[in-house]
Order: sequence, then C-alpha cells, then structure tokens
Amino acid sequence: MGIQLMVIASLFIAAANYCMRRSIDAGGSSKAFLMIQLSLIFLIAILLNPVRTGDYSWSPCMAAFGLAGGVVLAVMLILLGKALELGPPGLTFAALNASTVMPVILMVIFFGSPFGYLYTLTNGLGSLLVIVGLFWAAANAMKSEKNMRWTSCVIGAFVLHVLFLVFMQWRALFIHFPGENGLFLSFDMDDAKSQWFMPMVYCAAALIQGVFYVSTQKRAPLRSEVIYGILGGITNGLGTFFMIWATEVSTSLEHAMIFPIFAVTIILCCNIWGQWLYKEKVNWLANSCCLLGILVGTLDWSVIIG
Repeated sequence: MGIQLMVIASLFIAAANYCMRRSIDAGGSSKAFLMIQLSLIFLIAILLNPVRTGDYSWSPCMAAFGLAGGVVLAVMLILLGKALELGPPGLTFAALNASTVMPVILMVIFFGSPFGYLYTLTNGLGSLLVIVGLFWAAANAMKSEKNMRWTSCVIGAFVLHVLFLVFMQWRALFIHFPGENGLFLSFDMDDAKSQWFMPMVYCAAALIQGVFYVSTQKRAPLRSEVIYGILGGITNGLGTFFMIWATEVSTSLEHAMIFPIFAVTIILCCNIWGQWLYKEKVNWLANSCCLLGILVGTLDWSVIIG
C-alpha cells in the first residue's frame, strides 16, 4: 500500500506544479502564487502535524531550526518561480526533482558511516546518470530557449533543493541519534520530535514570500493568482498527507522504493503535461537517463535484493 499512496502523493504534487505554471499563464506571477500557496500549506502543516498527532508541545530550538529550513525553501522557490517564467516548465520541474539523488553525497561528507551514510558504487553511478541526463536535456532546451537566465535560476533552485533535502535528513538524525556527538547541533528526543518543525518551515517560507511579493509587486493579487494559489496549496497539502501516510504504512521493502518512485512519477507527469499542454520539446532519452539515475542512485538495493 505504501507504493500506491506514494504514487498518489506524486500525482498531487505534479498537479500543484501545474497550478503554479497556470497562475503565470493567466497573467500573474509566481510570487503571488507562492505567497498564497505557502500560507495555505502552513495551515495544512499544522493540521497534519500537531493537530493530527495531538502533540502540541512547543520546542523553541526546533522551531528556530524549522525557520532556518524555511529560509532555504523560500529562496529555492523564488528561483524556481523565476525559472518557470523564463523557460520550459517540464524540464524545470524535472531538474528540480532530479536533485533527490544528490543529498547522499553531502550526508556522507558531513556525517558518514557512523550515522549510516555510505556512498556506494550505485550511488555514484546514479548521480552520474542524473548529471549526464540533465546536461543533455538542458543543452537541447538552450538551443530553443537561448536563455542563460533560465539556466542560472534552474541551477540555483537545484542546488538549494539539495541543501533543503539535506536539512530535512539532518533533522531526522536528531531523532534517530539523540544527543550524539558529530551532528554539529544537539537536540534531546522530545525537541527533535517536535510536531512544530514542519509548520515553522512553511511559516518562514510564507513570510519571506509575502515580503518578497509586497516589495516587488506593490499590487493586490489577481483573482487567478488567488484561485491557483489555493488550488496549489490544497493539492500540495494532499500530496504531503499521502506522502506521510505512505511512510507510515510501507513495509521495509516498500520504504526502500517509495521516494525514488515519488521523484520519478513527478518528473514523468510534469514532462507529460509540459509536452501536451505547452508543446514543450521533451528530450525523452535525456529524461530517461535522469530517471534511471534516480532509480539506480536512490533505491535501497540491500533491502530489495536481500
């Protein structure tokens, strides 16, 4: 059941991505969309975390940690929004989600084997395939787009998404290794498990997006931006809900596969609607190289083979 739930989650996230592009097409900007979407996701995160679990205990240190993660998320989304305004949507989202194969490199560098992070041959091969596929796809896109600004925004969003994923895994280490040396920070078990972490991530991101929108747009959001922002927030929130549910019910074998399947499904869906609705010239061979890299580099082969 874990795999089916994760596929459903990825479909909702792909729909949220589509709402973001539609908001831009309707004459709006990504700034207003993200401000509205993130504000709604902040409220949904409260329902999914402290309200759903019934745990309202407040941890100031973990709340501050979540706010720091929200800053990274906000800047990444600003660059993503700009990339969508400048270039092909399918490839933009494909590049962002392909970054899921990269965090293991930084986790090995910073934390290593004492915390269960090993960089294997399959990790390296997967990373290489993803990089080759992205350069291949982007090179073809640049021939038609001729837009270095789009490339710069995509690269920036890619790097910050990797950092955000590392940040999320760093928080998981505090839960699994409470009080251990070598994590750079120290949280006890109760603080590490605080249900306010994710709401604070989205709170910071929503506030930054709000300030960014007000300082640059100086106008009320358009009706289309409000509608698509709400739809994007709901679909993203539902995707997050099904993702959490999938992690809770998945078996050990399913858990080894659900996140690679999540990333692959999003990339496929975004490229399909990019080609179908925007006549985007999708390089399916290059995308296949990325998808294969994600599967090779992120599947837990020791669990699957064992």
